[in-house]
Amino acid sequence: MEWSSGIGLWLPVLSLTLLYIFVYKKAKSGSNLPPGPKPLPLLGNLLQLRTADIQGCLLKLRDAYGPVYTLHLGPLPIVVLSGYRAVKEALVDQGEQFSGRGELPIMSKTSKGYGIFFSNGESWKQVRRFSLSTLRDFGMGKRSIEDRILEEIQFLLEELRNTKELLFDPSFCLRRSVSNVICSVVFGCRYDYGDEKFQMLLDLIQENLRRVDNFWVQMYNFFPVILDCFPGPHQELFKNYKKQMQFVEEIMKSHEESLDLTSPRDFIDAFLIKIHQEKGNQTSSFDAENLLVSSLDIFFAGTETTSTTLRYGLLLLLKYPEIEGRIHEEIEHVIGRNRVPCMEDRSKMPYTEAVIHEIQRFIDLLPLGVPHAVTEDTIFRGYTIPKGTTVLPILHSVHYDPEQFEAPEMFDPAHFLGVNGAFKKNDAFMPFSAGKRMCIGEGLARMELFLFLTSILQNFTLKPSGAREEIDITPEYSGLSKLPRQYQLCLIPH
Repeated sequence: MEWSSGIGLWLPVLSLTLLYIFVYKKAKSGSNLPPGPKPLPLLGNLLQLRTADIQGCLLKLRDAYGPVYTLHLGPLPIVVLSGYRAVKEALVDQGEQFSGRGELPIMSKTSKGYGIFFSNGESWKQVRRFSLSTLRDFGMGKRSIEDRILEEIQFLLEELRNTKELLFDPSFCLRRSVSNVICSVVFGCRYDYGDEKFQMLLDLIQENLRRVDNFWVQMYNFFPVILDCFPGPHQELFKNYKKQMQFVEEIMKSHEESLDLTSPRDFIDAFLIKIHQEKGNQTSSFDAENLLVSSLDIFFAGTETTSTTLRYGLLLLLKYPEIEGRIHEEIEHVIGRNRVPCMEDRSKMPYTEAVIHEIQRFIDLLPLGVPHAVTEDTIFRGYTIPKGTTVLPILHSVHYDPEQFEAPEMFDPAHFLGVNGAFKKNDAFMPFSAGKRMCIGEGLARMELFLFLTSILQNFTLKPSGAREEIDITPEYSGLSKLPRQYQLCLIPH
């Protein structure tokens, strides 16, 4: 009995040790990876990464090993890129070699290699190319999507007027309104703010964002085979994702029943038509699984990033009323109060454009970016990175690079203004990443940020709940992203 229990205890340890030796030796063989901290058996450098401040830990390692170094998460090596020059050289100058998506087991378990964000190879290329083309056809970057945004903004403004100058948390209204824009493109409809089923979908996404911070969910990325056998928060994350898929699947089935092959109404229709056209093509990546995951990818990206940016932006304007005041002046001068804002106004409003860019830079929404991978054995700055190696471009180090921004720790629209007050571009502005994996929703997000912000400030002045000097603009962390701290404000109608 004792012998049996001893074997039961030591077999997992022996298996893990053998797995470490196999993977670690395989990763090291024939490679000339950048230097980095020495990894421990099995754990790699995990003990050097405090989960509360992974970004800070990575930057300290950068100070010790330079802008390009190797870190081991568990037994697998990850090449970390820090600073604008290193990130740009990889993602832009050698974009094809760095266009792979680094494997995250938690994402592999949910998306299973389908969709846009966590797929690779020919499937990724086919679906991304189709999605970009289709989103453009449905107005991304054209007037039709502008009309959809402006229509949704009118619903939002009505909700905001109903606050009657009382304190409220803007999170709910902003998330619902921004979500409805992408819903109109992907699902072909918008939802009432009180729709319970739609709120359930948004709640599931929020819950999973919070769960990504959990220790066991993070450990799943290093030891998926083992943790698959145990209950815990990671299993709840998988259940939530399955419910999200079921939501989209119901919409897909409804679309199938009323599909007109000659007249697509939205992204789902266009994808279903593509599936019909590609039937019998053995190399096609267009199937129901890719449709479901791609729709969720676009919905998630089109909801969370833009709504969080708007919410954080309003908090920053509460903190700095002089900046809000200058936007009001520009709105009065260019737009006035007798018509709604439009995208043609943007080129005439350099200060507002600079503020929006500075909001995105300063809040640093995805500080660690999303993992990439090299698609072939790659020479980079004299090092050899083996095919398939995960590469982590730290976008925070780009947005806060003192060589690119004069005072990166300060919120200052002057970072994007020339000496004559004209808007000034900066190549180190990468909130949508850069290169081949750049976010496909960049055009939509830019349009939404301008139209939502100018429409709100055309109609209201922001009033904080307390003293402005007490407003805390430091972020809270949720998984891979930064969030503004919870706050309330009043809106004073003009």
